[in-house]
Amino acid sequence: MISSRVSLRSQTGQSLVITLVFMTVLLGMAAAVLDVGSWYRADRKLQANADAAALAGAQELPGNTAQAEAAAVDYADRNDGGLTASGVSFETGVVPNDTIVVNAERPAPGFFAKLFGLNSVQVRAKATARTSVLGRARWAAPIGIDWTHEKLQCKCYGTGHPTVLDFFKVGPGAFRLINIDSSHGGTGPQDLGEWIRGGLDAWMDKDRWYFSDPGMKPNSSHVKGALDFRDETELLFPVYNATRAQGAGFEYYVIGWAVFHITDYEIHGSKDSRLYGYFVDMVWEGVGSESAGDPSFGARTVSLIE
Repeated sequence: MISSRVSLRSQTGQSLVITLVFMTVLLGMAAAVLDVGSWYRADRKLQANADAAALAGAQELPGNTAQAEAAAVDYADRNDGGLTASGVSFETGVVPNDTIVVNAERPAPGFFAKLFGLNSVQVRAKATARTSVLGRARWAAPIGIDWTHEKLQCKCYGTGHPTVLDFFKVGPGAFRLINIDSSHGGTGPQDLGEWIRGGLDAWMDKDRWYFSDPGMKPNSSHVKGALDFRDETELLFPVYNATRAQGAGFEYYVIGWAVFHITDYEIHGSKDSRLYGYFVDMVWEGVGSESAGDPSFGARTVSLIE
């Protein structure tokens, strides 16, 4: 009888030990899962911050690497940190210093892992962004600009360089209005007005011919209303360097785009219709060019590079 009681106590003690061992293992596994999940979220958050910081810095390139570095670090500091000046570098993609590389790093604290002596782990993220001349553009407006415009030639951008765009005749029936949707023939004043008000909701390619939209249609209420709506805002205009043919077949050869900030306009006829404002060096939605020889008229795009 005594032997049986001893055996029962022994088995109970062994069960308790095994239960404690399994409980410890289960708690350790739960701690690992929770902490690893927390570290993964910290890693993803840091990567998103690095991506955004790289895009912020790329907007200042290729002209000013010091300002690009400051912009990237400032953005990161305002959005979770993890980036210092030593983590920013520059590379050449298409043209010198058109690419910024961001290496971010910060500790991610552990919680349950502290029980095992692991207070934190170091999470790291790398992001690369590039600025490029537009190779394709979205949301363009239908007013063409001659590439020889003095402000484009001198790259004189900003409020200190006010200028004028005109609707003077450039060919038989042509007044710098372009069928940016690649159509041939007249486009209704309502469509022209919508393209000015909101931009063309489609991709526009460069290095190709586009037909002129014939007639002095800036006189229409649709165009005037759209210009009123876009007062003191920026519009993306195609830039051309050649024309050919005549009449309904008149064409413009588009080689890029320029961003123009409108401050005022007057439309009285083919000899007295003008837009007032200034060109802007600005990032726009588009696909970057991969050719170093493409002309730049201030309209750029920035994108992350894998």
